Amino acid sequence: MFRLLSKETNIFSIPVYIFLLFLLIVYFNVLDFRKLELITDILTFCGFALGYFLFSAIGLNYNTHLPLVLYSISLFSLYPGNLDIGIGMSVFTNSFVIFLLASDNDHVRKNSYLIIGSILTINFIFLPTTWPMFIFVFIHLISTADRILLNIFRYFYGILMVLGTYFGIMYLLGNTEFDERYLPLVLDKFSTDFYPLYLLAPIALFVLYAISDHFANFNKKSPRSKYQYSFLLFFFIAQLTTVFLYMGNSYEYLLLLVLPNVIIIARGLRFLRKYWMKELGFWVIIFSLLAYKAATFF
Repeated sequence: MFRLLSKETNIFSIPVYIFLLFLLIVYFNVLDFRKLELITDILTFCGFALGYFLFSAIGLNYNTHLPLVLYSISLFSLYPGNLDIGIGMSVFTNSFVIFLLASDNDHVRKNSYLIIGSILTINFIFLPTTWPMFIFVFIHLISTADRILLNIFRYFYGILMVLGTYFGIMYLLGNTEFDERYLPLVLDKFSTDFYPLYLLAPIALFVLYAISDHFANFNKKSPRSKYQYSFLLFFFIAQLTTVFLYMGNSYEYLLLLVLPNVIIIARGLRFLRKYWMKELGFWVIIFSLLAYKAATFF
């Protein structure tokens, strides 16, 4: 199976995977359109669909079927079916921001900070726990942008533009009380019930192995690979911060980790030394995801 999934994709692969994911979700009644959550469902699925195109944009998985299959099964397994609009908005905006930052077009990548600041602020309004993304983008900006001061101005101008509009609308509507949820506070008490999270432990362990293996062979990587992997890790850390601090028993937060996890896992599987290790690793990951789905579904 691993050898089959290591073949290169073609122009029709991504639309087919998107369609199959939609059929899986609908068949298992994960997207229940009778609950009048159509906007959340559309936002979430658009974010999922955009994620398929990010594998090529980030360029760490050699355009094979493996990450697409892992991504599809991960989304199917972790999607709870009654997603909060904040998580749905975050999935969509994160995919769009990464699409802009990972673009091969230098003009788009280096001149999109006004849009990115606005998008992140809209996301923050819907889900205040996503504040680590502001730090991720700011670090990326000062590390890669040519005209740093100009782009910092664009970034914060986009943030202030949306905040000013939001506060103005709230004032006109008579809502003048400050919501403490917009402060970067953490949960008072962390969850101590790890069921069914421990079913995903093999995946977490393999992610740690894949990251350590990357740095163990860091000098063998190309400059582009080093840059893209570092970019991905910073994004992963930003999402992991949100998940660790705010998830509690809201396991839909795990959807924020799917994209970076899949890229890291697929790349880690590719560089395993023995074929049987690749095959075994692939099936352990698949069974872990399906076991988690079964535990939450039944």
